Amino acid sequence: MQNFEALSKQFTEQFNKDHFPKEPSSLYEPNDYFLSLGGKRIRPVMVLMGNELFDNITEDAWNVATAVELFHNFTLVHDDIMDKAPLRRGMQTVHEKFGESTALLAGDVMLVVAYDYLNKVSPNYLRRIIHLFNQTAREVCEGQQLDMDFEKKESVDFASYEKMISLKTSVLLAASLKMGAILGGALERNQNLIYEFGRKLGLAFQVQDDYLDAFGDAAKFGKQIGGDIKANKKTFLLIHALETTSPSQKEKLKHLLKTDESSKVEKVLAIFKDCGVDDWAEQLKEQYLAEALKHLDDVAVLSIRKEPLKELASFLIQRQH
Repeated sequence: MQNFEALSKQFTEQFNKDHFPKEPSSLYEPNDYFLSLGGKRIRPVMVLMGNELFDNITEDAWNVATAVELFHNFTLVHDDIMDKAPLRRGMQTVHEKFGESTALLAGDVMLVVAYDYLNKVSPNYLRRIIHLFNQTAREVCEGQQLDMDFEKKESVDFASYEKMISLKTSVLLAASLKMGAILGGALERNQNLIYEFGRKLGLAFQVQDDYLDAFGDAAKFGKQIGGDIKANKKTFLLIHALETTSPSQKEKLKHLLKTDESSKVEKVLAIFKDCGVDDWAEQLKEQYLAEALKHLDDVAVLSIRKEPLKELASFLIQRQH
């Protein structure tokens, strides 16, 4: 059994090749540029880990992993356009460097090439893999739309936000593991357990991300603290504060969200601490993580085969940057 680091290195070596034709260069160079920016490659490596949980890694798993990474990058190119983001991983985004129209087309063709890799999967598994891939792609789009819808709403309840995060972030992690498991010959119960492990891990990861944005160490986190607060983003923390704080604090919080005063972050964090949002978020993260690990424990394979996934869960949730 290989750990995440070893598999990530192998995947990166395989992935760093030409996925696109040379011409027209105005269409394909933007994608080569974007993929060269790198990334953690968590999702494609989860395909490989899901596969190796049940059997030796197959050629099909490498092709699905590549498709997943191309799909993920396609979503990032389009997300950057929607968010009007100037930078991605410290470099110019595709739409900033090459123009919005080209970025749209480049993203589209990246998705098409992802399907080229899926179509290499052996006929025994192809229908199930395509079905799960398509379902997941649709759900990611639903999650992104809900996220945009929430920006226009004054308040969002916890259940709605959890559903949005599950769709936007967690289902791709979950499906990556499940597609690997399908290719490894896992029975349906095991497929569903590993899917739920990935989904709950994704939720824990998002709680931690929200927490670090508010309470993290800027030097370790690698970005400015309070970015979500400045942008009035709905987060697990803000939603819980609005649901649990006193009426007067709630009004104060709502007022702060409508301002751009220099002490906004400081004042919002003070309200968060007053109603114990920091401790609550830590507990929620641990709850999601415990639920994820319970699903992994219930998978019917030898415990030693699960160790790399347990290590990955620990790494993702304990990170401070």
